[in-house]
Amino acid sequence: MMSETSVKTHAGSCHCGAVAYEVDVGLDGLVECNCSHCYRKGFVLAFAPRSAFRLTKGEGETTSYFFNQHKIDHRFCKTCGVQPFGYGVAPDGGEVAAINIRTLTDVEPWDWTAQRVDGRSF
Repeated sequence: MMSETSVKTHAGSCHCGAVAYEVDVGLDGLVECNCSHCYRKGFVLAFAPRSAFRLTKGEGETTSYFFNQHKIDHRFCKTCGVQPFGYGVAPDGGEVAAINIRTLTDVEPWDWTAQRVDGRSF
């Protein structure tokens, strides 16, 4: 899902700032999913190898939410409730970080396009 040619380091955080991160990811393979979770939260997701994600603030300030098959560790801030990222496994078995690009602090809103994915059918 990620293009190696467009990878750059982005910064992100939750709303209150208790959780912050950096991630090396491209923004040309974004996904907008219609599953019950993503749709309700308005996620637009970028996927990066787990090794490209660095939590820079807030270790211990997030909590997990699991649903359906419990394969994705959806992480959100205990204070403000924003979910900046999640951890999961890609179809090829590699560990990934799913980045909610709406929490990137260095990207202008709607400066991107996303592919729509029918997650309800998964």
